[in-house]
Amino acid sequence: MSVMTQVTSPVRNRRVDVDGLSLFYREAGPADAPVLLLLHGFPSSSHMFRDLIPKLADRFRVIAPDLPGFGQSAMPPRAAFGYTFDHLADVIERFTEVLGLARFSVYVFDYGAPVGWRLAARHPERIAALVSQNGNAYEEGLADGWSPIQRYWQAPTREHREALRQLLTPESVQWQYTHGVPDLAAISPDGHTLDSHYLARDGADEIQLDLFLDYASNVAMYPAFQAYFRAHQPPLLAIWGRHDPFFLPAGAEAFKRDNGNARVRFLDTGHFALETHADEIAAAMREFLAQAGVVR
Repeated sequence: MSVMTQVTSPVRNRRVDVDGLSLFYREAGPADAPVLLLLHGFPSSSHMFRDLIPKLADRFRVIAPDLPGFGQSAMPPRAAFGYTFDHLADVIERFTEVLGLARFSVYVFDYGAPVGWRLAARHPERIAALVSQNGNAYEEGLADGWSPIQRYWQAPTREHREALRQLLTPESVQWQYTHGVPDLAAISPDGHTLDSHYLARDGADEIQLDLFLDYASNVAMYPAFQAYFRAHQPPLLAIWGRHDPFFLPAGAEAFKRDNGNARVRFLDTGHFALETHADEIAAAMREFLAQAGVVR
């Protein structure tokens, strides 16, 4: 009797020069398969996709970069690199061009969402499908957890900036991983410990505070992102940890208002849903992307 086994593709850890900036990325899957671009959030890196990538790499060419200033990618000083979401999107856009990615699906999470939405709105012809895992595009999706950051937007004083440093502590990072998770034993300490390691690098705190301030630019662009959804109706799966302290389920439901091709699913977990539900998310993505015609 023969036993069928799934052939897994090894994950390759690579670097590429993007206009003089060294970007780290993880890649797995056949070179000729449909491309799936994974964009991480705050305060993480492509490490957050460590469980997801192998579950998709048999049918997709999966590519997960670290944003500038995050993970293993270059972290140029603030005087030499403007840490804004427009600039992050510029770099990732060029990253896709340097790698020759003409058309791809995008998985967005947290900070990855406003980067991914910018890519999609700029080049709708390049987007095959979208997966939003707690990646917001609607004001009703903003929870009370944003209140101290919103105060900084409204009055960007030194006092309000300093008050946000508490969000960069190891305790706060761990809380982001554990809040709303029914079974804390399911949360590996590796993710939040690595994130805190990167946050402890010299200058990383000021970079993150700059991005907290610039997040207001994303909210200002929500109408433009929503106009993109209405005009182009991209296949979109919103798969959401319903106990997220930052992005409410209403933000997921709102996609259906502008996009008739949006599907919404909720998971009994928090913000970092991949830490507890990688199997469910991978299965939902495989079904969704097949139904969207991205793979056969």
